[in-house]
Amino acid sequence: MSHTTTAEKSTYQQQLNGWIEQEKATIDLISTIGKLWFDKSIELVLFRNQLVDRSASEVMKLHLYAKDIVKKPITVQDSVVLAKEIYNANVCPSKIDIGKLAYEWHQEKGKHQSAADFIALKLKSFIGVKQHFAPKDVVLFGFGRIGRLAAREIIAQAGKGEQLRLRAIVTRGNSAEEIVKRADLLRTDSVHGPFPGTVIEDVANKALIINGHTVHMIDAKNPEEVDYTQYGINDALLIDNTGVFRDKAELSRHKKAKGISKVLLTAPAKDIPNVVYGVNHETIDLSKDDIFSAASCTTNAIMPILYVVDKELGVQKGHIETVHSYTNDQNLLDNYHKKYRRGRSAALNMVITETGAESALKKVLPQLSGKFTANSVRVPTPNVSLAILNIAVAKEINKEEVNELMKKYALEGGLVEQIQYAFSNELVSTDVIGNPCPSVFDSQATIVSPDKKSVVLYVWYDNEYGYTRQVIRFAKQLAEVKRMVYY
Repeated sequence: MSHTTTAEKSTYQQQLNGWIEQEKATIDLISTIGKLWFDKSIELVLFRNQLVDRSASEVMKLHLYAKDIVKKPITVQDSVVLAKEIYNANVCPSKIDIGKLAYEWHQEKGKHQSAADFIALKLKSFIGVKQHFAPKDVVLFGFGRIGRLAAREIIAQAGKGEQLRLRAIVTRGNSAEEIVKRADLLRTDSVHGPFPGTVIEDVANKALIINGHTVHMIDAKNPEEVDYTQYGINDALLIDNTGVFRDKAELSRHKKAKGISKVLLTAPAKDIPNVVYGVNHETIDLSKDDIFSAASCTTNAIMPILYVVDKELGVQKGHIETVHSYTNDQNLLDNYHKKYRRGRSAALNMVITETGAESALKKVLPQLSGKFTANSVRVPTPNVSLAILNIAVAKEINKEEVNELMKKYALEGGLVEQIQYAFSNELVSTDVIGNPCPSVFDSQATIVSPDKKSVVLYVWYDNEYGYTRQVIRFAKQLAEVKRMVYY
């Protein structure tokens, strides 16, 4: 016998109706997001999280995340109103955090006559601005784990084609069979899932057509032997993700190829600038250098956090231990390897190995050089890693103060794309797959010593995707196609 009361039924229906109204508003928001992106090259994000090409349920979930982070109601309805006013205003091509705007609108709406007036004030420096930059051709040299994710991301961020344009992929071999196989690897991925677009093999012309973009598949064994101008590619940025060439002399071979003007390596390098975007990207001189390194995935994960700790608390000394997913460098089964322990089966063992994290400090945060020891343990997971930072600091602090400090940098300032503040008690490695930030700060795991002078910080990172997003951010700077941002 049912004991459901009329009041309970009414509450249930009210909640369901409210959810349906939110879904309707979300569909309206998605439509406006698409128009802004394809009509005006304006990209909306929600506290760093991509909104372009998201489903309604994903957008609603991101709004709930925003509400939990800032502890203020940020509604889909507010986002719809503000997004439409951005579309109506003469806002230049840009990247705008609609979450930040919605939060400010919630706080300040009583001070403005309308949402249009609010947008006009907040984005006044964006309105009527003429930006003069040409799209940049990009060549991917190598098509492995990072290369394929970079291809996905460049295509996903193409919009009207006014920033980076993927024009060619260089591999060893471009027979019909090889092109088909590489297309299949781009379409599907055991870790990151299917590519949310179309990939068509144009075998006759040795190309892939990815979401309407013709990308030439070029066969080359040596960097200098390719003439990219034959493919209509000029003044291009080449992203080398093979890991074969690691110093300036070797990477300069790319510059001997016709059509290449700048080179970006997706690995640590010896004698060229190593850059962690958000931390030291403003120190480079594009008029002086044309070959750069995006450092390593681990370096990109730990440097934003170390920067904050050193700036706010003062780093005395510390130890960095990374718990890193296995990589293609390791053996699937026990076999010979030039490095100790890496020859043992990656899928069956935890493997102690070295990390370049401490040496990277010399290149990115030189003031911390010599203050850290570092090591790594490779573990039997295919993706997502964890950095454990044990740091002695100059100022006394407690756990709550450390977490609030990281939360502030995750929401405000120049590291909002680099640091995400995680607050879930149930966070595990698979939750970080596909996270766009190189540093996911686990606030629940923070430890502070009884004397308040030593902290242990846990930082997750998708060592494939989060790192690739950093590479693309830096690539846009090198290509000089960075749009104005409102974060």
